[in-house]
Amino acid sequence: MEFRKPSSPLRGEITVPGDKSISHRAVMFGAISHGTTRVTNFLQGADCLSTISCFQKMGIVIENTPSEIIVHGKGLHGLLPPADYLDAGNSGTTTRLISGILAGQNFTSCLTGDASIQSRPMGRIITPLSQMGASIESIRGNNCAPLKIQGHSLHGIHYDSPVASAQVKSCVLLAGLYADAPTSVTEPFLSRNHTELMLAHFGAKITSHQTTATIQPEPTLHGADISVPGDISSAAYFIAAALLVPGSEVLIKHVGINPTRDGILRVCKDMGGDIQLLNSTTTGGEPTADLLVRHSSLHGTVIEGELIPTLIDEIPIIAILAACAEGTTIIRNAEELKVKESNRLRIMVDELTAMGCDIEETEDGMIIHGGKPLHGAVIDSRLDHRIAMSFAVAGLAAEGTTQLLRADCVNISYPNFYEELAKLTE
Repeated sequence: MEFRKPSSPLRGEITVPGDKSISHRAVMFGAISHGTTRVTNFLQGADCLSTISCFQKMGIVIENTPSEIIVHGKGLHGLLPPADYLDAGNSGTTTRLISGILAGQNFTSCLTGDASIQSRPMGRIITPLSQMGASIESIRGNNCAPLKIQGHSLHGIHYDSPVASAQVKSCVLLAGLYADAPTSVTEPFLSRNHTELMLAHFGAKITSHQTTATIQPEPTLHGADISVPGDISSAAYFIAAALLVPGSEVLIKHVGINPTRDGILRVCKDMGGDIQLLNSTTTGGEPTADLLVRHSSLHGTVIEGELIPTLIDEIPIIAILAACAEGTTIIRNAEELKVKESNRLRIMVDELTAMGCDIEETEDGMIIHGGKPLHGAVIDSRLDHRIAMSFAVAGLAAEGTTQLLRADCVNISYPNFYEELAKLTE
């Protein structure tokens, strides 16, 4: 697939797909609740469909209709033993969160995924789950999937997580639903809090104080209606495109702006980006707004510390913005990018260098000396959806033609991304 500078500015309105993190959780929490959960604006991407498939294999009836997802929950202890491996596909969220639920069941299950998932670190959930008394092992002995989880009674713990990871935190809190005492997780920085907000919405007794979340065991969860806001991680690519292409003005409707996820907005504003929040509201504890984005002259900034967990998935597109901005941008404390769907730090450095950017990799991030014109290049997505979408946007700002290989990996989170991007230039 090829990209080049558009002949006209980006103009118009767009509604991005539902938030991936919230879509996953709505299905999972609905499955272990009593009664019916209805989910609107569910993300119909491959990752979230993997979550549906896993719970269907454990006896949960889930209707995927054009207007909503309907989950017929069976309560905390209503899941049935799966007849075969549970396949999480490319989804780290599915793999890590479902492990917490499986650890408290009265059956044994095996959990796997694609080649990427089978190389991602699962020791970070094996350690706390084992401390809770779970029987969980890496079948190949390399702390990666496939995982064998023999469910039984769990003990409440206070876990000090070495990483600020919503997936690790959520895994432990979900296991805490099945424990014999309260379970707490303390993080070095606050990661996204969708699990805490939604579990409370379903009836769990969960509290948060600074960077510690605590859940009480054995609640009675009840099905709920969930309206999924637009995914700010998907909106980020249109934010960047509108900021970079001269004359552009784009309105992105109904985007989730949860403070644990809105780092991209803060960074863009720090860089001089013109972004207005309109029609702000809150649904199910999740704040949303329309984002009005106009072309802006950007300058470098420093991104580090507690800001990193709020934009970890957006760092690839932020690197594109930094390459086009005047001055230097420094990204620190982002070593988590090395163990995502790909080593995103290394890939961004390699591919932006190929486009003429002055960029260097550091142990935990990047230093980007912006303002040097980008030129088209052949870019390999490495089958990473966020890499693909980032370089599609880079192609709009570069001279010449950018050829993107293995571009269809965007189906993981945004199947219609390229069509939506093209519409804004018509």
